[in-house]
Amino acid sequence: MNNKRQLLNTPLLAGMVAGTLAVASGAAWAAEDYPNNPINVIVSYSAGGATDFQARIATSKAEEYLGEPMVIVNRPGAGGQVGWNYLVQNGRDEGYDIAAYNVPHFIAQSQMYDTHYNLDNLEPIANWGVDPAVLIVGRDSPFDTIDDLVEYARENPGRVTVSGAGLFVGHHIATLQLENEAGIELRYVPTSGGVDALRFVQGGQVMAGFNNLSDAYRSQDRLKILGIADLERDEDFLPDVPTFQEAGYDIDDSSVNFRGLMTRSGVSEEILEKLSEGAVEMFNDEEVQAQLKDGGSPMRVMGREELREMWQERHDYLEELFAGLDPEELEEAAED
Repeated sequence: MNNKRQLLNTPLLAGMVAGTLAVASGAAWAAEDYPNNPINVIVSYSAGGATDFQARIATSKAEEYLGEPMVIVNRPGAGGQVGWNYLVQNGRDEGYDIAAYNVPHFIAQSQMYDTHYNLDNLEPIANWGVDPAVLIVGRDSPFDTIDDLVEYARENPGRVTVSGAGLFVGHHIATLQLENEAGIELRYVPTSGGVDALRFVQGGQVMAGFNNLSDAYRSQDRLKILGIADLERDEDFLPDVPTFQEAGYDIDDSSVNFRGLMTRSGVSEEILEKLSEGAVEMFNDEEVQAQLKDGGSPMRVMGREELREMWQERHDYLEELFAGLDPEELEEAAED
């Protein structure tokens, strides 16, 4: 007993206890004081695309809801990999470096490529939007319905070219689903992003494309939109466009592009909760919602718990869909 008392009275142990208390109180103080600097938001795509356009609106009231502004930093490349790799490798864990995510993009890429990010080292913050993939053709295309395209593709295997914003993104997933469900062979043409994929259709470089509903909606005077890869029609923006299921093709919402904010693991739970609560309030702001709606951007606000479930569901489905696919073979085929 005397030995224990003596040990407790030693300067070494006293210092250790004081240090532990200081770390704990420091972490609590950091969370209470957060944020006291602007927050960087990495957008892994070029300025002007759907993700960049929406992120700037969705985060525009950060100073009002979090106390500091959010600053968009574009880091495009490799279908989003450049920016998301940067977040995990170089992002600070104090909550000042976050990123706009695209699901299923980052999940699919982490399964098919050697990325630095995956579900284990990323933390969801909040979701602002949902952007289904739509099947589009040029205004002068002979295809007026999904059936028109499918019938031609059955008679001409591999002849129908379909553009999309890269490999293993929502557009590619929707193409794979249509091939599987209709029993057809399409030639998928990956581009550097949704803007280029849209231009390929408008310019006639491809016969069709899958693209974001929001981008197609803003360009519908130069396109025909044949179908939407979601569980329901979009009554706000494209009420006359049928879902694939309505047209007789059992294609679900697995290619729908969810957009929101995430950060790297290591950020404290207290800061994550503060970020999430503030972001959800910001995304529900009437002015933010009105601006996104005016830009043809559907919204679906979700917090951390709901996002964790959605991320895991998409992960499990994509593992099955991609079984047997070789990224290198697909890249070589796209270059031919």
